[in-house]
Amino acid sequence: MPEISVGFIIVLLLILWAEFVNGWTDAPNAMATVVSTRVLSPLQALIMTVLLNFTGVILAGTAVAMTIGRGIVEPSAINLTTIGAAMSGIIIFSTGAWFFGLPTSESHALVAGLAGAGLAKSGVSVLLWAGWKKVIIGLLFSTFLGFVGGLVLMFIIYRLFARVHLSTGRKIFGKAQIFSSAFMAFSHGTNDGQKSIGVFALALALAGIIPMETFKNPSFQVPLWIIVVCALTMALGTAFGGWKIVKTMGFKMTKLEPVNGFAAETGAAATIELASRLGIPLSTTHTINTAIMGVGATKRLSAVRWGVSGQMVFAWILTFPCCALIAYLVTKLVMLFSG
Repeated sequence: MPEISVGFIIVLLLILWAEFVNGWTDAPNAMATVVSTRVLSPLQALIMTVLLNFTGVILAGTAVAMTIGRGIVEPSAINLTTIGAAMSGIIIFSTGAWFFGLPTSESHALVAGLAGAGLAKSGVSVLLWAGWKKVIIGLLFSTFLGFVGGLVLMFIIYRLFARVHLSTGRKIFGKAQIFSSAFMAFSHGTNDGQKSIGVFALALALAGIIPMETFKNPSFQVPLWIIVVCALTMALGTAFGGWKIVKTMGFKMTKLEPVNGFAAETGAAATIELASRLGIPLSTTHTINTAIMGVGATKRLSAVRWGVSGQMVFAWILTFPCCALIAYLVTKLVMLFSG
């Protein structure tokens, strides 16, 4: 039986803390539009989001988890110190952004943190192009497919329902948006929920609780208890926070009707599901935000509050350097004081 160290326990707590932060800064994306259109009450939306996020994590598979756990940084450069440093970057940066009501991408925060910690320990050579290529593809997926998906779906709906009375359309899409919001919450779990699972499993392997050779096997399946723990932690984060993010996305970006919320959620969720099946880690935050922008732009460009959108984009840009720098400094400090 491997010896459980204090450092190992601290790292596991940091992983769960980062997943909790993900629950209040990223998971609320799934319920922002359904609350702003008043299709569901905040409590109803919260319950649905928590349950569907949890279900998505449980049923997701492990393709994205394996990309995060093995494909971003050379495994030889990863230890408990670098994992803890990467989690510190996520916690510090995302909590700061949450304070200002800005949704952040925990996906990008995680890969940036792992990269920064790996660089501090072993230099540039530890970065793995295969995994980073998926990250770049995910960035394109979330930015462009999210925007185009919302835009195209909105145009199709306008064409198909052009002769439907406005009040009738609201009733139809009021009901449809419940399903699109559920789809969005589920897809968030299938992609974002996997990331902490991969890191959690890697930490256990480094501590000798899971055999490292087994973890390196492409057919390796993450133990169910790890999936359940991470899913519950993210669900709790969503339950205890997130209203600042809901307010920014659902009310400040553009005025949304049920039909707009349906198009944005459906386009974003479909993009996320495709990425999850391909093992591509992408930002659900970017995806739903750009989908909302695309939906708003179908009315007129001025319908989107580009000042608010610009603040979010600025936060996205800062994610990579800030999280990498925090993780780099934390790793160097631990190495310095631990000798």
